[in-house]
Amino acid sequence: MKAIVLGAGLVGVTTAYELLQDGWDVTVLDRAEAPAQFTSFANAGLVAPAHAYAWSSPQAPGILLKSLVSNDQALRLKPSIDPKMWRWMWKFYRQCTAEGARVNTSRKVKLCLYSQGILHDTVAATGVTYDGRADGLLYFYRSPATFEAAQAKAKILSDHGCELRAVERSELAGIDPALEPVQDQIAGALYAPNDESGDACKFTNELATWCKAHGVTFKFDTVVDGLETDGDRVTSIVTSAGRQTADACVLCLGVYSPHLARHLGDDLPIYPVKGYSMTLPVAAHNNPPTIGGVDEENLVAYCPMGDRLRLTATAEFSGYSTSYQPSDFRHMMGVAKALFPSGGDYTKGSYWAGLRPMTPEGTPIFGQGRHRNLWYNTGQGHMGWTMCHGSARITADLIAGKSPAIDLEGMLLSATA
Repeated sequence: MKAIVLGAGLVGVTTAYELLQDGWDVTVLDRAEAPAQFTSFANAGLVAPAHAYAWSSPQAPGILLKSLVSNDQALRLKPSIDPKMWRWMWKFYRQCTAEGARVNTSRKVKLCLYSQGILHDTVAATGVTYDGRADGLLYFYRSPATFEAAQAKAKILSDHGCELRAVERSELAGIDPALEPVQDQIAGALYAPNDESGDACKFTNELATWCKAHGVTFKFDTVVDGLETDGDRVTSIVTSAGRQTADACVLCLGVYSPHLARHLGDDLPIYPVKGYSMTLPVAAHNNPPTIGGVDEENLVAYCPMGDRLRLTATAEFSGYSTSYQPSDFRHMMGVAKALFPSGGDYTKGSYWAGLRPMTPEGTPIFGQGRHRNLWYNTGQGHMGWTMCHGSARITADLIAGKSPAIDLEGMLLSATA
């Protein structure tokens, strides 16, 4: 039986791996020249179930409105005439209630924890390396009030199995010595000892290499132009390299998933949210952080990756452009320099902007639409690195007619309309 996976990012390559484990003859199609060249290329690097809060919270609409006049907000709105943006924003707004945040966070953390277990299984079976670190992550707060509020908010995560420990400022240096010089600027932190980090792009490429060696076919520089159907079946995939046929097709195209799905009569509520990252080289004389974390009040994430330090910030609703200006990195660089003045070579940073495929709820979309041999695995948003492994296993189980290991309420396509 032959399966075709559309997309060679994190979600697509992990899906190919899981289908291979189930005995499928798998082909992966992607328009880029190599795996992980789009959303998965330079993300935050954090495998973070303990940061699985829904973005659609009661505070989110106010933050987005404030961002129209203040450029330092964690969520940033750049209005557009694109009607798809406003349809998505309305659906997002409807999720911004206390109950919506509770439900969506609960669903996210369950998937994240399940996915982390699948990541461990995959690494054990394949031996892939990706500058991974498994010694936890720190989420720290600048003021006593926000630290206290964070401890109360974290109960929803700990109730679902996340281990989180409140850490006073005096304990920070014992967890990460790089924070000792600035610990007086920090009121406290939540330490998640089971959270992890690593280079998602390197992981994707390593796993793709392993899959190729075990029989998966990758066709790069291949643009998917459309799908041909007959009744309730997809009969062929029309590409720049000719027509491809398969018994099963899985769509893992991130922010571009709705474009293809729309022609099939399926409505995927996915819209891009831009994030920015910079990556610094680290030499022997530098003093980078030893584990990853998030400066929660500045919403700047950091992640050591071998001889590099990754910095990420911002969630910008601004359409499909991946362009950026030097000013887009000014805030994160200022925060990073203050925290880790010798964390890396700030004069030689590489810059990137990527598009997260967000749903209003923050949870992915699985299952089938109008065609019984096409499945969706898309919309992992800002947590693709954390969610992709479990999402891939869920998709393989659905294709096999098995019940997935976790409840998919609110995440199946029919539930997203």
